[in-house]
Amino acid sequence: MSETSQTETTNPNPAPAAPETAPAPGAPGPGPEDLLAAAKKEAAANYDRYTRAVADLENFRKRTLREKDELRQFATSGLMDDVIPILDNLSLGLAAASQQTDVKAIVSGITLVLEQFKTTLARHGLKEVWPDGQRFDPHLHECISHQPSPEVAEEHVMQVVRAGYTLNGRLLRPASVIVSSGPAKEASA
Repeated sequence: MSETSQTETTNPNPAPAAPETAPAPGAPGPGPEDLLAAAKKEAAANYDRYTRAVADLENFRKRTLREKDELRQFATSGLMDDVIPILDNLSLGLAAASQQTDVKAIVSGITLVLEQFKTTLARHGLKEVWPDGQRFDPHLHECISHQPSPEVAEEHVMQVVRAGYTLNGRLLRPASVIVSSGPAKEASA
């Protein structure tokens, strides 16, 4: 065998690696000036992040207000697109009524435009409250008077004076109604 192969085989356990050199106990570590400089640098970085976050929040607030204002301004554009043809039909009906002598034809034309208008508003969530003959509901109706009636049951709507309206289930205006107080009571003599 050669010498190199013998030395490799005779040394089965190589020596452990030397540990990394630790600073000597008397060697100076980072000084207070170094620590202060590092803390100032970290504080500056934190302040920079803070000012950027505040600026981002302010920009977000302004953008949200601008978007909300735009939404408010243009929220009814779909409704307006549907109302414009009704205005056109009303103008045409008015022009035709000025040349017409037959009142029934004018009433018929206005009735058609009114129905078109109601249908358009209903597509956008407006519902008419017309409680004729129904039980009085203070959440949907406004009682303007009580009258005796032998035909209409007590606390039922006898007459609708003005229609009410709801928008997507929310009351916009209550229906103004006259409520029956039942049959007239005889005055004692």
